[in-house]
Amino acid sequence: MQITGTGESGYLAQVAKLVADAQADKSRAETMADVVSRYLFYAALLIGLIAFFAWTGIAGLDTGLNRLVTVLVIACPHALGLAIPLVVARSTSLAAGRGLLVRNRQALETAGKIDTMLMDKTGTLTEGTFKVNAVQSFTGSADENQVLGLFAALEAGSSHPLATGILAEAKARGIKAPAAEDVQTLQGVGLQGTVDGTEYAIVTANYLSEHGIGYDLAAFDKLASAGNSISFLLAGQTVLGLIAQGDEIKPDAQTLIDGLRAQGIEPVMLTGDNQAAAAVVAHRLGDIQVHAELKPEDKAKIVRQYQSQGHRVAMVGDGVNDAPALARAEIGIAIGAGTDVAIDSADVVLVKSDPQDILTFLHLGRVTTRKMIQNLWWGAGYNILALPLAAGVLAGIGIILSPAVGALIMSASTVIVALNAMSLKL
Repeated sequence: MQITGTGESGYLAQVAKLVADAQADKSRAETMADVVSRYLFYAALLIGLIAFFAWTGIAGLDTGLNRLVTVLVIACPHALGLAIPLVVARSTSLAAGRGLLVRNRQALETAGKIDTMLMDKTGTLTEGTFKVNAVQSFTGSADENQVLGLFAALEAGSSHPLATGILAEAKARGIKAPAAEDVQTLQGVGLQGTVDGTEYAIVTANYLSEHGIGYDLAAFDKLASAGNSISFLLAGQTVLGLIAQGDEIKPDAQTLIDGLRAQGIEPVMLTGDNQAAAAVVAHRLGDIQVHAELKPEDKAKIVRQYQSQGHRVAMVGDGVNDAPALARAEIGIAIGAGTDVAIDSADVVLVKSDPQDILTFLHLGRVTTRKMIQNLWWGAGYNILALPLAAGVLAGIGIILSPAVGALIMSASTVIVALNAMSLKL
């Protein structure tokens, strides 16, 4: 056995690095409550000192200290400190009860700003359960069943949805696949391995075109235009045959697309599938935008492309290939039935793998943001009136707040903030 590279040079490690780089680019800005608290501190200190020296000069030290204490008591940021955390705790709890796991709380605050929703096709908009619709042989040396057997031999150790469909078809036909050796992944393309001393590869039409290998274009166009995903069997520079597999659109996918458009969010489909098959799905979903024949790094590039144009992007996916894009987007949404690396890269996980839950998350994000703004006003806005009164600006007409009244006002704002956060369920 010859070692050609350690784990750090492997494909998964490279994907993990893309994810880490994207996460490092994300803003770590302080929340609005932190900013308001900082300014409130300076404002309260300044007003308190002004009131202290002014009232000490007018009515003596006792009165000056009384005004200073009242200002500081009213400005105590208990309510402000609870304003956002209470809302976030409540909203994440409600989300979990509806099958939404929020891993990054900032995603709730960003949801209302999203204008573009990028979605992986397989497993997100479609069921991800492939069925073989056609097997064709292009050589006299192997019939359809032999071609299918070679496909099954290479796919025997794979858990990819396409592999599952091929193995199921081989089993249904009673085909016993030969043993394959030295099976390796062709990154973003397919597989290669050795069967009975001959090297074979499962590749895409894009791979054949890039390497100048001819194939039956008419057969490909006919099957792809019907919405099939096409895989070719290659031996050296010769295409031995193909398998066409179909995938059904999820029942709720159209509801998702319509819901996104109703909110002014542009739906965009991303897929590694061929352009013709992707176009069929896009057309059935209302002629949404589509980017096809993508490799893993291409999806992250497309996210950056939309962001560079000023768009706020959310990405939905379920596979290893989606992980870099999930991490790069403002909000990464992982389908719960997907891979661990995709889930670990996401801000939100859809446990039930239901596309409609995306709309639920967006709605929850909007109402959460609304509650946050309300609580910020209750937690800090009352100081606009209370601090001047505490400083004694209306003492001339007999309105003076004592420290005890100041404490009552401060406590009341805290209670209101808590009750407002709990009312999120209503």
